[in-house]
Amino acid sequence: MSAAPADAKAEGRPPKPKWTPASIAVWTAVALLGAVAWAMLAISRGEEVSAAWLIFAAVSSYAIGYRFYARFIQYKVLMTDDTRATPAERFNNGADFHPTDRRVLYGHHFAAIAGAGPLVGPVLAAQMGFLPGTIWIILGVIFAGAVQDMVVLFFSMRRNGRSIGQMARDEIGPVGGVAALVAVLAIMVILLAVLAMVVVNALADSPWGAFSLIMTIPIALFMGVYLRYLRPGRVMETSGIGVVLLLAAIAGGGWVAEHPVLREMFHFSANELTFGLIAYGFIASVLPVWLLLAPRDYLSTFMKVGVVVLLAVSILIAMPSLQLPQFTDFAFNGEGPVFAGSLFPFVFITIACGALSGFHSLISSGTTPKLIEKESQVRMIGYGSMLTESFVAIMALVTACIIDPGVYFAMNMPANALGDTVQSAAAAVSQLGFTVDAQTLQSTAELIEEESILARTGGAPTFALGAAQIFSSVFGGPAMMAFWYHFAVMFEALFILTTVDAGTRVGRFMLQDTLGNVYKPMRDVSWKPGLWLCSALTVAAWGYFLWAGVNDPLGGINQLFPLFGIANQLLAAVALAVCTTLLIKSGRAKYAWVTLVPLAWDAIVTLTASYQKVFSSDPAIGFFAQRAQYAEALAAGETGLGATQGVEAMQKVVVNTTVNGVLSVLFAVLIIIVLVDSVRVWIRALRAPEGVLPTTEHPHEPSGLWAPSGLIPTREERETAKRRAAGVGAGAAEGKDGE
Repeated sequence: MSAAPADAKAEGRPPKPKWTPASIAVWTAVALLGAVAWAMLAISRGEEVSAAWLIFAAVSSYAIGYRFYARFIQYKVLMTDDTRATPAERFNNGADFHPTDRRVLYGHHFAAIAGAGPLVGPVLAAQMGFLPGTIWIILGVIFAGAVQDMVVLFFSMRRNGRSIGQMARDEIGPVGGVAALVAVLAIMVILLAVLAMVVVNALADSPWGAFSLIMTIPIALFMGVYLRYLRPGRVMETSGIGVVLLLAAIAGGGWVAEHPVLREMFHFSANELTFGLIAYGFIASVLPVWLLLAPRDYLSTFMKVGVVVLLAVSILIAMPSLQLPQFTDFAFNGEGPVFAGSLFPFVFITIACGALSGFHSLISSGTTPKLIEKESQVRMIGYGSMLTESFVAIMALVTACIIDPGVYFAMNMPANALGDTVQSAAAAVSQLGFTVDAQTLQSTAELIEEESILARTGGAPTFALGAAQIFSSVFGGPAMMAFWYHFAVMFEALFILTTVDAGTRVGRFMLQDTLGNVYKPMRDVSWKPGLWLCSALTVAAWGYFLWAGVNDPLGGINQLFPLFGIANQLLAAVALAVCTTLLIKSGRAKYAWVTLVPLAWDAIVTLTASYQKVFSSDPAIGFFAQRAQYAEALAAGETGLGATQGVEAMQKVVVNTTVNGVLSVLFAVLIIIVLVDSVRVWIRALRAPEGVLPTTEHPHEPSGLWAPSGLIPTREERETAKRRAAGVGAGAAEGKDGE
């Protein structure tokens, strides 16, 4: 490896911003557009509001947040230094550590973090109206979610890619650290189970979706081999081939669904898919990262970003109106038919991914810090990827809010509340104050070639219907509704599965880090015995909850998603506590508010939700209250309660609600221990000489690689590349910008 270049010090400094009349005009226009959009969303009273204003408000806010706030964090708070070698460069072993082109890594990171949450949470939260979700998704990501992802990625990268749990153990101390390790591992299991469950629900009895999704695996393997051995460095060429093959797989899925023999071959039940996902998670976790994980996630990103951008453009063309109001009564009375609970705190845990998601900290301290080329790329990959996911959440909210409110509630209410017929469902929805007739419910199902749309809970079918309505209004008309609906279902399954494989690998990293405190060889994440053992234990753990959820009489998504939301946000509290601790210990206490403010908000919201889910006497909210309701019914000799019929089914509800309640208590207690111990460390650091305590940051080692910090190289970066190519300073660069 070549030595660091002579101008390395200059490369490590932040570029000086250059304001011109043109740039000032552009950013002024962006700010004005955002202000007008927010005003239209906030002050409208009764009149129709175009969904386009949601897009304008989101994009304008994201642009300002990325340009100004993220830049401030990068250069003032974190002080990234491109003269330092990253773990990918220092430990490059072709398995878990591998310098990866920023475009490929952006694709991997976005695909890994963008799972079920941004598609499901906003759809469920739409029952409260469009404005609460919009505010939380946009402001939450700018000041909390994207900040967490970026800062965790930076600190993990400075610590050889350590997991968030291990960083807590190293930096907070044995008490809070052990609590954090246990909490992170337990929460990780729940998160992966719920993500996998959404995949199962989307693909069950769907040959089209199953075939298309399965085909992405050999395509990704081909891309990995092609990029590593056949045409190294040809990122755009490989991307083009992958996109063509992906489109062929999607088209082939439609043909398979019509073929009498192949249709049966790719027709899988929910339980069959459960075992298939468990096996896939194990295999994806043990294969080299360059072979399957990175190319598959990169490939799926084309699909994810492409569909979301196409959806946004279609909204701007069709200009659909939002059918749900700014606020519904359910936001204040807590009696929503989709999920019970008032706006505070439940909208903030229902919408996790897209605003603030603890799961992202696992990826930011898992695979990504072991692949990133340069420190300055944390802004594009950490902050930028999270903004992209937030935009996905906005699109999901739009799809829920532009369909008929009566249809929305008929799709998302539980079956026992709707009855067995479209007539009973129409009557039940009308009692909520949203009128819909039986013929509308039946004709909607026929339009998308489904037997029924009633009680299609979980958010994914609602997103697919709204997306189909938008796409068909621009491409093909009502005759294309069925095609676009099933296309959207397949898109959602592809969207989510990439999180399962990356999450399983991260779970394996975390378990190896934890066991490494007892048996040191486990700390080597590429050590084969530890790799295989920890992968098997990880998939077995989340596989149990997946199986239980798929077979839950009350619907696994209804039972586990509240626990998912709470666990996810409690995990974010751990991540933000670790980041705040590291900022204070490293002498940057004056900037600790960057992570401390979102930590305080997250802790208040999530612990409040935890308290209500544990101690509420309302069976619709409290886990233990629901358990008591079913246990008392069983003791009284009843064999059915509501939609749950049979003693065995009722016993499953008792077991599952008991597990959910116990886990809620465990998570809350562990997080409180972490927070209290973190405060102890903060006080100690502030009282230390010069306000600094030792940390586990790896010493500076000079880098011999060069790569741009963002998607498009700046003028200064292009000049640096020319100097290196000409041999100025230390010689030619080992890395290059690609094509």
